[in-house]
Amino acid sequence: MSEREEMASDGSLNVTLTLRLLMHGKEVGSIIGKKGETVKKMREESRARINISEGSSPERIVTITGPTEGIFRAFSMIAQKFEEDITAAMANSNVTSNPPVTLRLVFPGSQCGSLIGKGGSKIKEIRETTGAQVQVAGDMLPDSTERAVTISGTPQAITQCVRHICSIMLECPPKGATIPYRPKAILAGAHAVLAQQHSAPAFALPGQYAFAHHDLTKLHQLAMQHIPLPSLGQSNPTFPGLDASAPTSSQELAIPNDFIGCIIGRQGSKINEIRQVSGAHIKIASATDGSAVRQVTITGSPASISVAQYLISARLSSGLTGLGVL
Repeated sequence: MSEREEMASDGSLNVTLTLRLLMHGKEVGSIIGKKGETVKKMREESRARINISEGSSPERIVTITGPTEGIFRAFSMIAQKFEEDITAAMANSNVTSNPPVTLRLVFPGSQCGSLIGKGGSKIKEIRETTGAQVQVAGDMLPDSTERAVTISGTPQAITQCVRHICSIMLECPPKGATIPYRPKAILAGAHAVLAQQHSAPAFALPGQYAFAHHDLTKLHQLAMQHIPLPSLGQSNPTFPGLDASAPTSSQELAIPNDFIGCIIGRQGSKINEIRQVSGAHIKIASATDGSAVRQVTITGSPASISVAQYLISARLSSGLTGLGVL
C-alpha cells in the first residue's frame, strides 16, 4: 500500500490528499480562534492536518492534508465557522437573507480543465448537483501555475462540492510540476486594509494581482478614509499603469442579490465610478428567477481587473458594515 493510501476505520480504502485555501487575515483569525482553540478543535475532530502559512502578507495559505473523510470534516467545520461569523455580523441588519459562505481554493492550473469539463459540462454538473456556486479564475495567481477556485454556498453545499473536487483530483492528477502560489507582502497596502474592513469572510474575491506600489498606496489611503472611491469631479483618479497594453482577460464574480445595489449605486453612479477608476469593462447580468446571486463579469488587463475587484469588495464591505450610504 502506498504512503498516500490507508485503511479507513470501516475497512474501506481512504486516500490522503492535500487541498490549499487562500484566506485574508480576518478569516485566518476566525479559524485560529482565541489562543488557537478553534483550529485545535478542528484538527482533533477532523483528524486532518491544518497548517497556516507564516509571513507578513495579508493573504495566507491554509493547507489541509489528510484522509479524504478528514478533509471533508475540516472543510465542513471551517464553512460552519464562517457561517456563524456572517450570522453574527448580520444580526442587526435589515437584510432578509445572509450572504453565502465563500472559500477560495488554490488549485493546480493543469487540473482546472478537468474541473471545468468540456464546454463547461463538469463545473455545471457540480453546481447543479451541490447547489454551490463555483468559479474558476481565468488567470494564474502571480508567479505560480495555480488558479483560484471560488466556492460559495451553504456549508453543506461547500462540503459536497469539495467531495467532487477531491474525486477530480484523484481521477486527473496534475500534469508536470506545479509552482505553488505564495502571497507576497507587497499586497499589504490595499488588501490588509480590505481584510480589516470585512466584518465577515463572505466576500473574498479570486484572482489577486500584484501591481505597482504607488497604486497600492492610493488604494490604502482611500480605504483608511473609508471612502471606497475618489471624487471624480475634482481630478482624474485613474491609477497610473492601468491602461498599459497588457493582455485582456475576464473574471466572473457571484454577488448576492441583496448587495448588488451597493455596487450599482443610485442611477448607476457607483458602478460607473468603478469602471472609470479601474479602466475595466464591468457587466452585471440580469436577475435570474430562483437565483440568490447575480453574475458580474470584469474584462480588462490583469491590473484593471484587480483594482475593479478591490473597489467592488470595498463597496460590499461598506454595504455590510454601514460605512457607505447609497
